[in-house]
Amino acid sequence: MEQKDMTIDEKQQKIIGMFNDIAPTYDLANRVLSFGIDREWRKKGCDKAFEILGLDKISQIADVACGTGDLLLYWKERAEKKSIKVDSFVGIDPSCGMLEIAKEKVKFAKFIEGEAQAMPLDDESCEIVSISYGIRNVMDRKKAFSEFNRVLKKNGMVVILEFTKQDKTSIVSKIVNFYMKKILPVIGGFVSKNYDAYKYLPDSIEGFLTTKMLEDELKASGFEIKYTKSFSLGISTLLVAQKSVRE
Repeated sequence: MEQKDMTIDEKQQKIIGMFNDIAPTYDLANRVLSFGIDREWRKKGCDKAFEILGLDKISQIADVACGTGDLLLYWKERAEKKSIKVDSFVGIDPSCGMLEIAKEKVKFAKFIEGEAQAMPLDDESCEIVSISYGIRNVMDRKKAFSEFNRVLKKNGMVVILEFTKQDKTSIVSKIVNFYMKKILPVIGGFVSKNYDAYKYLPDSIEGFLTTKMLEDELKASGFEIKYTKSFSLGISTLLVAQKSVRE
């Protein structure tokens, strides 16, 4: 008997369960797999958003699919370095396992169990919404981007860091694909003791969007692309977009 196809909600719940399983080793695996370079990618996203926003006082920054809270640490660090006052930091994630670790690691932020598609935040309550390496795990991106737009204030920024699909066949893209498909699952599986979770990563990237397609989805959801940058042979992409203000 053939197994029935999973619904979108069932797929989402399966992904959440997977992240619950790997939560205890998630930070270590990230450092090992990116050779620590992911720290610089995150700092660049924070700095660019602050630069474009141009404010010295911010009421709230929300990090969606916040995982163990890594990006929130960088938001606070970079804000302090630039003498930007941030009243409130909030992390949102559907994985209770990830949030347990985040609450121990990031004492200055509030954490809420929730999804990108239904953010537990008031309308126009944030100047910045970020999501790092989580948007490809959101089954309904259109709804998520609509939520980002809803909770952002006028001229608010959305910051996305993600592994995007290679849109060209070249020697470089073949090297990247080899690393992602052959090496990464072995190393990630060893560190986390969960091979399937890190086998999912390259599979999810292959089924995801190119940078251009992701930009188009953001534009269709009411955002203006302000900055796009690829890192490390195109493995990671940073997109910074601003909420479009319609008269």
